Parts: sequence; C-alpha cells; structure tokens
Amino acid sequence: MIICAGNNETFDFAQPMGVGLIETAMNLTRLCLFDKPEFLLFVGSAGSYGDHNIFDIVESKTASNIELGFLTSDAYTPLDNVVSTNIDNRVKDVIVNSSNYISTNKELTKKFLSFGVGIENMEFFSVLKIAEEFNIPAGGVFCITNYTNENAHEDFLKNHEKAKELLSAHVKNRIKELTK
Repeated sequence: MIICAGNNETFDFAQPMGVGLIETAMNLTRLCLFDKPEFLLFVGSAGSYGDHNIFDIVESKTASNIELGFLTSDAYTPLDNVVSTNIDNRVKDVIVNSSNYISTNKELTKKFLSFGVGIENMEFFSVLKIAEEFNIPAGGVFCITNYTNENAHEDFLKNHEKAKELLSAHVKNRIKELTK
C-alpha cells in the first residue's frame, strides 16, 4: 500500500494518512488493525539539512525523532528515537528525521548531519514505528522541497507542486520496473 500525508500533499496513487506524527500514527494504526497491508510505502516532501539538493529524490527505510533541543543539550529522551526497517546491512540509509515542527535554523540543523540524519519529513517516523509494531515491510520516497533555513516555508510553497510531479513520476516508474 502506498500512503502519503494528506491536506495539500496527496497523490492519485496514495492513500492520505494525516499530517504530522500524531495524525499519521492514529490513522495508520486504525488502517492496520482493520485491513493490514502487506507493505507500506510512504511518499512525501522533505527538507534538507544540507547534503541533498532541491528536487533530489531520496529513498529510505530509517527514521528518527530528534527534537532541536537535543542538538543544544537542552533536552533528552528515554525513548528509542531511531527506527529502521532496513534489513540489508550493506545499504546505508539516509536517516529521515520527523518532528511536528519544521526546522528553520540552518546552523543548528547542520548538526543533524554529524548523526547521519540528512533530511526531515513530519510523518515518516510514525509510519516506520507503526510498520514495526505490525511487522509490515516499509520504506519511504521523498523529494526535497527546501533547505532547513529561514526560507524553509517559502521555498516549500514555491517548490511543492514540482516536487509532487517528480515524486509521482519516480514512484510510477519504479512500479513499472517492479511489475515487468
């Protein structure tokens, strides 16, 4: 099953699950309880911490939930805040960080790179946690719309439609490859 966030980030081939960590977790759990999918592929936009360029396509099976306070040593968590469905140890994933907030501090977010975290998407951590709970293979495909800086929101708005077109083409091409 292919899923996406929702609101203005929908695709004709994906079922919307909600925006942010909580809506996604609630709706995806409900779906898995009543009609468990064989696999989950999440598609969506993402912000880059600096190593990926606008309109790059990034595939991943690893997500984190690290808040900015952790980077400044102003917060900690007792929770396991990284989840991965990657079973091939030879493949090093780009870690996708998820938070209910969009990062806008370029200097602070560069610190994510030192932890191997490359991009951010609000929903992906929830998707992988639910997939893990229900033992469902899962992954994500993202198109970079912005950098995590003071222009993040404006750049997201400016680049969002093209990113959705690129994601749609990428996913549809991958489906064709897999069904040959």
